[in-house]
Amino acid sequence: QVQLVESGGGLAQPGGSLRLSCAASGFRFSYYGMSWARRAPGKGLEWVSGINRDGTVTYYTDSVKGRFTISRNNARNTLYLQMNSLKPEDTALYYCAKRGPGGRDSYSSFSRIDEYDYWGPGAQVTVSS
Repeated sequence: QVQLVESGGGLAQPGGSLRLSCAASGFRFSYYGMSWARRAPGKGLEWVSGINRDGTVTYYTDSVKGRFTISRNNARNTLYLQMNSLKPEDTALYYCAKRGPGGRDSYSSFSRIDEYDYWGPGAQVTVSS
């Protein structure tokens, strides 16, 4: 049974940092690309960042480039999102997602929400002074 569980959310001040983790189980973690997505209050689901199976290729939406870093530890079945220089507009529920089989390693493929077959319950990130 596939399980994805996010942790590490919380309250941060503008300009601050937070690190999200996603513990994965029930599947061969190293076989699949993974991503982070978020849903801000009153808005739709937005893809944020993706990483390929071995962690050698990463993708980011423009609004987080240079501030967020995605990484993974395949030995620990864990996905990470380091978030620096946080802004109030980063406030959202952040989800970890597993790609379905057969996806290509490209920005256009990783950024499609329908590429993902399992999602975690989410971790709340609030950026406020």
